[in-house]
Amino acid sequence: MVYIFLIAGFILLIKGADFFVEGSSSIAKRLRVPSLIIGMTIVAMGTSLPECSVSINASIAGSNGLAISNAVGSNIFNLMMVCGMCALFNPLVVDMGTLKKEFPFSMAISVIFLVLGMTGMMLGRVDGVILLIIFAIFLYWMVSSAKKARALETQQNKDEYEIIPIWKCVFYIVGGVVAIIIGGDTVVNAATEIAHMFKLSDNLIGLTIVAMGTSLPELVTSVVAAKKNEADLAFGNVIGSNIFNILFVLGIASAISPIGFAMENVKDVIVLEVMSVLVWIFSWSKHKIERSEGIVMILMYTIYMFYICKR
Repeated sequence: MVYIFLIAGFILLIKGADFFVEGSSSIAKRLRVPSLIIGMTIVAMGTSLPECSVSINASIAGSNGLAISNAVGSNIFNLMMVCGMCALFNPLVVDMGTLKKEFPFSMAISVIFLVLGMTGMMLGRVDGVILLIIFAIFLYWMVSSAKKARALETQQNKDEYEIIPIWKCVFYIVGGVVAIIIGGDTVVNAATEIAHMFKLSDNLIGLTIVAMGTSLPELVTSVVAAKKNEADLAFGNVIGSNIFNILFVLGIASAISPIGFAMENVKDVIVLEVMSVLVWIFSWSKHKIERSEGIVMILMYTIYMFYICKR
């Protein structure tokens, strides 16, 4: 029965992501807001809801290892597997502005998170509030960027994209989010139950099964976006989700209940930083991630999985 739930969850994720991308893309065109900004805000927050739910519930339940490892593991998965898989379908074009601003910002907050966690080896309530304040600043930055982009928007290429009615956009987005949340939750629960059958630890489950499971919305949404030639939305979803996971998800979780910070968490955040720099270098040279680079990223993630399963 658990395997049936697993398959059903995947179906909901795929169809939900398809609707979500369709509605979000049309809203972006209708409001004359760049797809990149929509990807970093609405799409990123929507696809990160499973991580938010899992980490907050884990924090309340006292499963500290699961709370942090889920968020950090999801970020590593987003960066290496989601971007890598997108590049396999189409070379993933990356906006130069993103490489200069949002991408470095996502790397900077990982360092801030690491410093806060290593101070007393605890992510306390004050640390959580600090992360939430930075998140509020990030949202203000995104809203300001959207306003500037809208002011500079011209009517060029306006008719090249079919804009669906607003009621249908809302239906697609809301319906897509609901399907993504239910599908992600179903997949995670089924996968976790299977993992527990093999007596895996909370930290290992968080970094592997749960992290990959809660990142399935990002994976499916970004791959669908890449196939629809919405590269900005696909890449924006990854960067926005990673920022959301650190600042909002762990910010809320630690503000509710202090979370212990283990040396394993330190190593995983360092791995995240190293991989971030690598992806940034891949993207900088040609302003896109080629298929060959996507394959390298997927292989590196696979090696990382072997490493954490052995440690």
